[in-house]
Amino acid sequence: MLDILIAVILDYLIGDPPYSLHPVRLMGKLINSEEKLIRRKVSSSNGLKISGFVVVVFNLLIGFFIPYYFLKITSNFPLIYRLINIYLIYSAIAGRCLSDEAKKIYKALNRSLEEARFRLSFIVGRDTINLNEQEILRATVETVAENTSDGVVAPLFYIMLFGAPLGIVYKFVNTMDSMLGYKNEKYRDLGFFPAKTDDVFNFIPARLTGILMCISSIGKYDVKRGIKIMFRDRKNHKSPNCAYPEGAVAGLLGIQLGGSNFYNGELVVKPTIGDNDRAISKEDILSTIDILYRTLGLHLILYYFLKLSM
Repeated sequence: MLDILIAVILDYLIGDPPYSLHPVRLMGKLINSEEKLIRRKVSSSNGLKISGFVVVVFNLLIGFFIPYYFLKITSNFPLIYRLINIYLIYSAIAGRCLSDEAKKIYKALNRSLEEARFRLSFIVGRDTINLNEQEILRATVETVAENTSDGVVAPLFYIMLFGAPLGIVYKFVNTMDSMLGYKNEKYRDLGFFPAKTDDVFNFIPARLTGILMCISSIGKYDVKRGIKIMFRDRKNHKSPNCAYPEGAVAGLLGIQLGGSNFYNGELVVKPTIGDNDRAISKEDILSTIDILYRTLGLHLILYYFLKLSM
């Protein structure tokens, strides 16, 4: 039970170390290799869709059984077992990394739009080269809001319920979606099952994130408006899940998110989330990071309260 707290503290203190053997980087390399192999062998629409299903099943199996057996074979060595368990949990959390990347954009905006666009390009899938300051701010706030669920609450949700192996499984699901789950012509078929799997895995965590965001913001942000926008605009996104954390943040801060963006040169028209009560400011990036850590803190408090009560 203490391992989760230690892992969260490690993530807060040192973040995501940039080495190539990090589990999520290994996942990315595997998925990239799988895609290259599939595209050499398969060209039909049905073939690509079936291949996407096979990729999901294969990756979920290795995502679960590799950490499971690492923990199983070290179960008679308590110190080694705990170190591996803490490391796996720590690897599944991305709060510090998300916070650091958003702060880099915040600081870059004080220097030049070009640098801010460049920094933003590392954390979003949309085209950034022609974005103005308001669009950069909107993209950054949206990314922090969405990934408060994807990178913090969701992996911890599965770890708290089922242990570190399910946290790694979730990271595999999320990584597959981020690499293959696009709805453009190239990935429409291959990414169909990865995207649907991500939707299923995020169904509860996304809604939980929105609720935690609002409750943890009592006394600082507009909680009533956060709840209102979260539920009112919950369908204003191509994802069945993303509008919950984005809607909560939009309401809590009194800003408007969503709207159309360019992806690989193609305009994707999307509805807005929230009311345009005021223009987004640079300080909203810091406020969204604050909401991230408030949400994480409340998530941990509720978990330990429930565990100690049982």
